[in-house]
Amino acid sequence: MKYRSVFDIIGPIMIGPSSSHTAGAARIGLLARNLFGNKPTRADILFYGSFAKTYKGHGTDIAIVGGILGFDTFDKRMTESLSIAKEQHVDITIRTSDDIPNHPNTARVTISDETKTVSVCGISIGGGKMEITEVDGFPVRITGDMPTLLVWHEDRYGLVAAVSEILAAHKINIGYMDMARKSRGAQALMVIETDQAASEVICQELCALSYINNVSSIAAL
Repeated sequence: MKYRSVFDIIGPIMIGPSSSHTAGAARIGLLARNLFGNKPTRADILFYGSFAKTYKGHGTDIAIVGGILGFDTFDKRMTESLSIAKEQHVDITIRTSDDIPNHPNTARVTISDETKTVSVCGISIGGGKMEITEVDGFPVRITGDMPTLLVWHEDRYGLVAAVSEILAAHKINIGYMDMARKSRGAQALMVIETDQAASEVICQELCALSYINNVSSIAAL
């Protein structure tokens, strides 16, 4: 179901002009920032489709950079995001692609610092809503509507059950769970939407499991 409440149709409180081209883009940038975990020193943004053609006129570049800086859709600093990024020494590169995307409002965001890099691909689906369709090359579906746990791991028997048992022990209810892997026995990524956000303690317990490479818990947007 695309819309779950009247607020999905009305859209979010936001800095305009367009819920699709600004609010949705801002949420793509914000989820990428939350997944990264802190302020990056570099952000590469690649726009496709309608985003590529209209991003300057609709302020999509300003919105997505605002999200990367941690600004919510209604944050008045959004309008100054490009200059604020410069002041904070965040190097921004914006490019466009002629490739035809599966969705007209598509952006790929790669943010990094000296120690790590996170890459996401997101689509703005209207009313300020968005979906992340790819993380670090893994196909995913992340809406940002619920707290979400991402678990990078090696594809091993029983690991999904082990993760589920730890969440159950902490009374964390799973609303949605999916796993993507690049090939059998290779690197994989679990995406788990939960009713309650997973704490740092839970993330540490998950990281202590064999074959777990990294865990990230992001709050609902």
